[in-house]
Amino acid sequence: MDMSANLVIKQHLIDPEICIRCNTCEATCPVGAITHDSQNYVVDADKCNLCMACVPPCPTGSIDNWRTMPRVKAYSVADQLTWGELPAELSPEQLAEEGVSAGEAEAVEAVAEVAAASSTGGLPAETSFNSSQYGATVPPWSAAHAYTNLYGPKAADKTITATVTGNVRVTEVGKQAGSDYDTHHIVLDFGSLPFPVLEGQSIGIIPPGVDSKGRPHHARQYSIASPRNGERPGYNNVSLTIKRVLEDHQGQPVRGVASNFMCDLQVGDQVQVIGPFGASFLMPNHPRSSIVMICTGTGSAPMRAMTEWRRRLRASGKFEGGKLMLFFGARTQEELPYFGPLQNLPKDFIDSHFAFSRTPGQPKKYVQDVMRERAADLAVLLKDPNTFFYVCGLKSMEEGVVLALRDVATQAGLDWETVGASLKKEGRLHLETY
Repeated sequence: MDMSANLVIKQHLIDPEICIRCNTCEATCPVGAITHDSQNYVVDADKCNLCMACVPPCPTGSIDNWRTMPRVKAYSVADQLTWGELPAELSPEQLAEEGVSAGEAEAVEAVAEVAAASSTGGLPAETSFNSSQYGATVPPWSAAHAYTNLYGPKAADKTITATVTGNVRVTEVGKQAGSDYDTHHIVLDFGSLPFPVLEGQSIGIIPPGVDSKGRPHHARQYSIASPRNGERPGYNNVSLTIKRVLEDHQGQPVRGVASNFMCDLQVGDQVQVIGPFGASFLMPNHPRSSIVMICTGTGSAPMRAMTEWRRRLRASGKFEGGKLMLFFGARTQEELPYFGPLQNLPKDFIDSHFAFSRTPGQPKKYVQDVMRERAADLAVLLKDPNTFFYVCGLKSMEEGVVLALRDVATQAGLDWETVGASLKKEGRLHLETY
């Protein structure tokens, strides 16, 4: 439906107070209606077609906000980028002053509902391959129950205070290894305050101080790298894998606000946390379920959490797990967090494969290249309804990985559209890229 001729629209907005800047909405939007700057994620009213593709994956609900507006008064992208909070709904009286009757307002509500219900995801028929359409928004059927939004900007208890109990650099130091990155493994303890988490969830860290406009910093999102019973088993703590970039592409020094703050923390320091977030990127719990993990860089955090939980279950003799398969990519071996520990895991426990794109004297290799090398094994797992796939890392990897899965399916004589639809519907393919 062409909404451009309407005098009244249902404008889609993102709540800047709740948004944790995870990029899920922008990555999911099939029509490029969502954009961002260093402060806010916003929706362009001239591009949004009410397809609702961005709503289910949002971990906080910040995406699900709407305003009935005269089109000529619609909030511009430039306006939204300056917001610290959402504007109030226009009252019937205010709408009437703009020439919008109660009947017109009700009509646009109905049009929006019909558009959402009848939408096919907003993809034009001639669209190029869109990897995000295959990502599940529901968890595996056997996943544990996830608690979300226990602490946040609009919760009764807005934040929870965590104490740093560990901060260790997990990538090599030195110019030979590269000096434009610095990755840390950080452990936060919540003491006696409740903060239940699962593998695949994330938390928000609120850096102290204010931004250039004098406003408190927004929360930054980090995936949890520890299993549900804590980095230290039996303790109320979590670990994070945080990378700060030290140089930009021109070699100029840069310092991210949140990542720099976190990587410089000392044991005993305290941080303000919101969350937890995420109710779909969760691991299966049923016996014999298999997990295929595909990641780059700090996208390894949830994969480490899942692997460690399975390792602990295996050690306890309480779980008969299926296959674990890992495809892990980085520019060089030195940049790969947890490389040593992963190498030491038993081969009959996890089938690990590494891809390095900038090893001197070697051709570039990416995770999707290694996946194609293991096509026969992946084809078997694609056919198995008890196998679940998790992709986490840079947005640029997502399309290549899903295309590799499509090629694997096709070579095995499977219809990809059928397989892809099943992976999404059954909560078997989870994409978390940024």
